[in-house]
Amino acid sequence: MKDIKDMINVVIRTGKVIMGSKKVITTLLSSNVKLIILSSNCHRDIKERIIYYSGLSNTPYHITESNSLEFGSICGKPFPVSALGILDQGDSNILKMVDKH
Repeated sequence: MKDIKDMINVVIRTGKVIMGSKKVITTLLSSNVKLIILSSNCHRDIKERIIYYSGLSNTPYHITESNSLEFGSICGKPFPVSALGILDQGDSNILKMVDKH
């Protein structure tokens, strides 16, 4: 779990990400998202919709053990984050790490 948190921090600092379920869904439908990370308490309807669209676009997803408030803190934000889309992993190896799980 700590490794994922560290990787998310690296991705946010050195890569390109989008935050928020609406932005993730919109970008997932129109762009090439490499990975989607969801909080453990992401609303069921939103989670199902993101998982469905990620299946259509062959985009992997990962559900963290952190709730949206903790996930927001991991992302360096003072507000809850339920979904994070990674467009460029930057200096991290998060795509390889999540593929192992």
